[in-house]
Amino acid sequence: MNYQELWQRVLTDIELGTSRANFITWFQNTAIGDIKDQNSVIVYVPNAFTKEWLEHKYHKFILKTLRNILPEVKKVEYEISAELCRATQLTKKIAQPEIAEIQPEMQGLNLNIDQEANLNPRYTFESFIIGSFNELAHAAALAVTKNIGALYNPLFIYGGVGLGKTHLLQAVGNKMKSENPKLKAQYLTSEKFASELVEALQNQSMNKFKEKYRKHDLLIIDDIQFIAGKTKSQEELFHTFNTLYESNKQIVFSSDQPPKYIPNLEERLRSRFEGGMIVDISEPEYEARVAILKSKAAAKGISLPPKILEYIASAIQNNIRELEGALNLIAARTAILKTNLELTEIKDLLNKNIKPKKAITANQIIKTVSQFYDIQEKFLFEKTRRKEVVKPRQIAMYLLRQDFSGSYPYIGQKFGGRDHTTVIHAYEKISNDLKNNERLKEEIKNIRDLINKSA
Repeated sequence: MNYQELWQRVLTDIELGTSRANFITWFQNTAIGDIKDQNSVIVYVPNAFTKEWLEHKYHKFILKTLRNILPEVKKVEYEISAELCRATQLTKKIAQPEIAEIQPEMQGLNLNIDQEANLNPRYTFESFIIGSFNELAHAAALAVTKNIGALYNPLFIYGGVGLGKTHLLQAVGNKMKSENPKLKAQYLTSEKFASELVEALQNQSMNKFKEKYRKHDLLIIDDIQFIAGKTKSQEELFHTFNTLYESNKQIVFSSDQPPKYIPNLEERLRSRFEGGMIVDISEPEYEARVAILKSKAAAKGISLPPKILEYIASAIQNNIRELEGALNLIAARTAILKTNLELTEIKDLLNKNIKPKKAITANQIIKTVSQFYDIQEKFLFEKTRRKEVVKPRQIAMYLLRQDFSGSYPYIGQKFGGRDHTTVIHAYEKISNDLKNNERLKEEIKNIRDLINKSA
């Protein structure tokens, strides 16, 4: 991955988080000029005004976005580049041959994002890796595109950071647009919704704001949890929701947790969110992580031996974004050093850049629960309703969901191919019992201590 490719990936994320006007004004004619000591990035800008604006207004955003791709980055500096000035015709001393040489370097900065819908074309269902950890969310999202406003409305997808929620949300918009070009879609974050609302209130342009978000056939709002506690934003979202819903328009949300656990969320909004389909994306299991790495490596044109991909998959268990970040880190280091890295070098590289995490397996959880309740493991998988088996089985399911982040279908498969609804029932029962049952709390605490000691 060269500097141009790296900066284009950064710009892709930046454009999603800024207005079109701001992106064109401050970012379109920028580029990475150098990476010093492998952790200090030099960003070329066309003039002093842009330099000052990026340093004071967008620096944290730029640094954070760079770190998502290249975790080693600790510093970003901005330098005025005479070449970029000539390329953007900001000086009168333009020599046509020089422009011809510079122009190819600037190609590709038009990132092909649908400016009206704010959809990135690289997020598609075809490029979404399906596993038991996300298959329900994928199936629900795909079903929505075939039944806009008529099936799961709203669709509410929740899960941890970096698990593919944004990819899936944008895939819904891209597929609807490709199959029904006349339909209007809009993707945005809840923070952008709130900031535009504040701007509309300040400019006394609320009618224009209301019209903007109520004219769509598909409204997608990412990270809806950030609207919690913002009274006016919640009120406007509530009315926007009602207008779209009553017109059979599709609404899709994402969050880091289900509606009932989002603090400071108005009850009327919570009720709207829970009125449709709620599905989750959990952390991918090992096999899925390997498949994801293979797919992303192929898409990026990165060739890595299976043993390296397998090591990355075993070392990083948290989320897909971290997997991709590790892949980008290795690719960037390889490009800088101009040589392929050995496994020992990659281990050292990742150890410096990823947070260590104890590896707890599903089998460890099941084994510890069976030992704690003094029953044979095989009884947990049998289709029996004996009281002495049902409780440990439900607790094992609860811990696999809560601590291992296993998806409901995955846990069902672990317990003899049971339906995911059985797992949901077990998880909710233990969750509810924990609220009032002190003995159960103590038992689960002891089980967790045993699991951590065995890890």
